[in-house]
Amino acid sequence: MTITSTTHVLTVDGIGPVEVTVTERGQGRPFLLLHGGGGPQTVSGFADLLAEAENARVITPTHPGFGGTPRAEALDTIRGLAALYIALLDQLDLTDVTVAGNSIGGWITAEMAVLGSDRISGVVLVDAVGIEVPGHPVADFFALTMDQVTQLAYHDPDSFRIDTAAMPAAQREIMAGNRAALAAYDETPSGVDRTLRDRVQAIRLPALVLWGDSDQIADPDYGRGYAAAIPGARFQLLTGTGHLPQIETPQQLLAAISAFAGFRAASRAGGVDAAP
Repeated sequence: MTITSTTHVLTVDGIGPVEVTVTERGQGRPFLLLHGGGGPQTVSGFADLLAEAENARVITPTHPGFGGTPRAEALDTIRGLAALYIALLDQLDLTDVTVAGNSIGGWITAEMAVLGSDRISGVVLVDAVGIEVPGHPVADFFALTMDQVTQLAYHDPDSFRIDTAAMPAAQREIMAGNRAALAAYDETPSGVDRTLRDRVQAIRLPALVLWGDSDQIADPDYGRGYAAAIPGARFQLLTGTGHLPQIETPQQLLAAISAFAGFRAASRAGGVDAAP
């Protein structure tokens, strides 16, 4: 499988030209896969799996400012990132795109669905953040140590702990840059936009909300609240996994996304407009 990485310059209203690094792998039905606050490496392995299993073209942009990439100062909101990626779909001239995002990537996905694009045929929110669900706050990432984040993020945290002190200096610098970029985009910063719960009610795209049953960054009832706010969205609990199922249980996540995208394709071919 060929993997390519290119830099695109995209123009977004009110922001101007923005450079974004985009990695592509595979050929076939297009998927836009959006990473969370941990950076692009949190979805790279799953992108490989999805491209191979689905004979798909998987596009994984690096949110500007993450992974050591530059960020335009005017690009400082999640909504701005959503507009950026709709512009990317336009530039790539893609249609029938399934957009899937994890954590803040799911938040971006929700904002893309609110903005709307004829190029998108369905959205998948994977342990997404962004809305406010009373009684179910999102964990305050910026108040936690890396070890505490790991404890909350995984069903089996001991298998995924990272010794940051043992990392090369360059890798620690990238992690610090990721954290700074996340703070820049999350205006509160709390993982919540209090206007989003009302705005997602305008979504008319088929939507699947997937959630790890052991997620303590945003618990499953938060996920159920997310799905309930989106008209027609379906909620599905993933078992034995946490906030990052693409890392912890990738085959389970693959099965759920494949079933959703496959059903959508079959529905369109048969003239049926319904979500599974």
